[in-house]
Amino acid sequence: MASSSPTVEARLAALEHRAAIADLKHRYFRAADAKDPEALRACFATAGARIDYGPLGRFDDIDELVEVFRKVALHRVDGKAVVLDMHHGMHPQITLTGADRATGRWTLRYRRINLVERTELVLTGDYDDDYLLEGDGWKIAASRFRPLWSLTRPLGDDVTVTEGR
Repeated sequence: MASSSPTVEARLAALEHRAAIADLKHRYFRAADAKDPEALRACFATAGARIDYGPLGRFDDIDELVEVFRKVALHRVDGKAVVLDMHHGMHPQITLTGADRATGRWTLRYRRINLVERTELVLTGDYDDDYLLEGDGWKIAASRFRPLWSLTRPLGDDVTVTEGR
């Protein structure tokens, strides 16, 4: 009687795919924090990525999100960044659904300093993603973010923010 369990090769391939998807999502977070629109763009499917980031907007293509990202994340006053972000993705649940498809859920811990409004935002929520294997690797084909809770507080006059770049 033949065994129905996956082969060692199939299990290894699945582990490699899950690791590549985790690397992809980490590149996405790093691109957002580094304010790198081209690296952010490279994380998404070549065409037709569906993105629903709630209050930030819904987009039928990554280029639409990149435009918003450029306006917000790259905004500078007196040569200094106005918005400083920190994205931490954790608790990944990655499920391979086919040879070139997968889904994933991530929890986000997010912190933003807005130097114009003099506020700090702390937020957490969940990403639900669909992934697609394209010629150059795994890409985000769809992403939905649902905030769970947030806290906004003022930065007092005694607070100094130093940018290390």
